[in-house]
Amino acid sequence: MSTDITPFRIQIPQADLDDLQDRLARTRLPHPAPGLEADWGRGISPEYLKGLAEQWAEDFDWRAQEEELNSYPQFLTEIDGQTIHFMHIQSPEAGATPLLLTHGFPSAFVEFLDVIGPLSDPRAHGGDPADAFHLVIPSLPGFGFSSPVSAPGWDLARSAKAFGELLTRLGYQRFAAVGEDVGYGVVAELGALHPDRVIGTLSTADGPLLGMFSEMFPAPQDLTETETASIQAAAQWWDGQKGYRALQCSQPNALSVGLSDSPAFQLAWIAEKWKIWAGTDSKIDPKRLLTLISIYWFTRTGATSAHFYWEMAHSTAYGIGSPDVPAGWTVFNQDPLLRKFLNPTGQLAHYTEHDEGGHFPAMEVPDLLVNDIRTFFRPLRG
Repeated sequence: MSTDITPFRIQIPQADLDDLQDRLARTRLPHPAPGLEADWGRGISPEYLKGLAEQWAEDFDWRAQEEELNSYPQFLTEIDGQTIHFMHIQSPEAGATPLLLTHGFPSAFVEFLDVIGPLSDPRAHGGDPADAFHLVIPSLPGFGFSSPVSAPGWDLARSAKAFGELLTRLGYQRFAAVGEDVGYGVVAELGALHPDRVIGTLSTADGPLLGMFSEMFPAPQDLTETETASIQAAAQWWDGQKGYRALQCSQPNALSVGLSDSPAFQLAWIAEKWKIWAGTDSKIDPKRLLTLISIYWFTRTGATSAHFYWEMAHSTAYGIGSPDVPAGWTVFNQDPLLRKFLNPTGQLAHYTEHDEGGHFPAMEVPDLLVNDIRTFFRPLRG
């Protein structure tokens, strides 16, 4: 197996762009029932989807976005037989701490573009140069340009092992790690695998997913009737949202066909989550969202990202972390009850709550995320 690290530039063939345009032009959207054109109660609004599809087909300039992405240093390497794509942004500050940023679903490395400058070069962004980081921003196996998948079995633990090897190849013996969504599980596993190397793990969450966390973590003790009712309501909301998870964890094959063959299907599958899970007041640039969705489409990783969930559901790796590694959570669009699940005894090294933002904080509220990352890791650098 080669351990080479090769510079990488995104170069989508013109034939693929033409094919996308042709498919979008021939899209057959369903006829919504009268009165439900703008309704979100059954998933993505037909009206919203139609408008976003038209923007993708008529106003979106992939080449301009490709040029922007290629302004950042990107690389490929092979680990455990798998192609791993990553950004590597080295800070101009000599004492910078290596930091791994791991995206979740349905996201990609492009979500972190707005935090790269402040984290890697705080001096140039009005910050303290002592807070600088060298950034490693990989694509999860089976996501984006970390494709195609070389073999089954790419779950949280195997991904964490690969990312540990990646940081070794880059010469980083000790490092910090931040994870979002399934990226939380990866960095927690990384801490369990390398408690002597990981100086700390910070994970992000958002209040509306309280129902999901009530499934993942033990029920808090001594809840009031009001709190119990609130958690039950959150669990009911989550029951209406987790259809994507059930399909991806159990029967991803048929789903994979649609995601690979229909750009409108891929668009709806991702845009629905970005709209529903983002904070109420979040203003996400549609061009950035379409760039992310385009990457899924061009690499056919809507399918392999779905299979990542199947692997997680059939794995014994749960991302529980290590008691020897300081851990923290930063919660956006917060619900105070989440603290009772995530930090019931105040045991965590860091726990912050924000009313703003949502499930994708690096794109929604980058300044808040940057501040939390700096604050958490400042005493751990050493």
